[in-house]
Amino acid sequence: MEILRLILIGIVIGMANVIPGVSGGTLAVVFNIYDKFINAITLNVKRIIANRKFVFPLLIGMAIGVLLFSKLITVLYGRFPIQTNFFFTGLILGSMPLIFKFMLKTETEEKLSVAKKIIIFVCVLAGLVALLFFSSLESNVDKSQMISVLPPISVGLSAKIFFAGLIGAIAMIIPGISGSLLMLILGVYPIVMSSIPALFDSETMFHAFFLLLPNGIGVLLGLLIGAQIVKVLLRIAPNHTYAVIFGLLCGSAITLIPDFSVINGFLIGITSFISLVSGMAMAYFSAKLAPEE
Repeated sequence: MEILRLILIGIVIGMANVIPGVSGGTLAVVFNIYDKFINAITLNVKRIIANRKFVFPLLIGMAIGVLLFSKLITVLYGRFPIQTNFFFTGLILGSMPLIFKFMLKTETEEKLSVAKKIIIFVCVLAGLVALLFFSSLESNVDKSQMISVLPPISVGLSAKIFFAGLIGAIAMIIPGISGSLLMLILGVYPIVMSSIPALFDSETMFHAFFLLLPNGIGVLLGLLIGAQIVKVLLRIAPNHTYAVIFGLLCGSAITLIPDFSVINGFLIGITSFISLVSGMAMAYFSAKLAPEE
């Protein structure tokens, strides 16, 4: 049951990671696996093997999400953008009570001091402002850009693809920040997304592989760097780190939820409501099903 749950969560995170503007890190928080996810990103083979029941099902699900369902999520956003945004908004809203609890959690039964609560509130505002600023960059980016012919391989292009993968992966670790959006801003996203299906074409598979290889190396290195940064922050300042994450989630919900003026019919209204509630329920019950540490 737990393996199936992790595969399904991995599929959703994998799907999210190919959507500019949607954060895989946010969904790791939503499904209450963020801490485990961060701690599982390591070059320590023994630790990976020890956590194999968590790591491998999640990676399998993410691979399925990226390879098989990236087209599906693109279709959903193209045909049902309002309902899809409401679903992701529901996922975020459903996870907020849990993150709020972590934000105010103490190792002892002693309550947080007023001064620490003020600092935590400032951290929430900092996360909110950072996400809203990042979203302002998103509004100036054309998400529809795509290429029909893969570009020729060169040292310069490979370096650019590597750098974009590195920055995008570090961003992916941070809830609320979309790694794929950063890759889009850096001009690499269309190349990567067009190279994935080209892997399954005998005429273009080697070309696509050598375009994706530097991106994969950059992503792996970025995940390791980003995970180490978050591990340190969670160890030395857990309340403040979760406060920033809570602020990032608040900003994500604000930017994702559509303008209610676009709900101009009963059918759109009811399906949007169902999508919102479904997302909230999925986040809530996923956290409930998560095994206790």
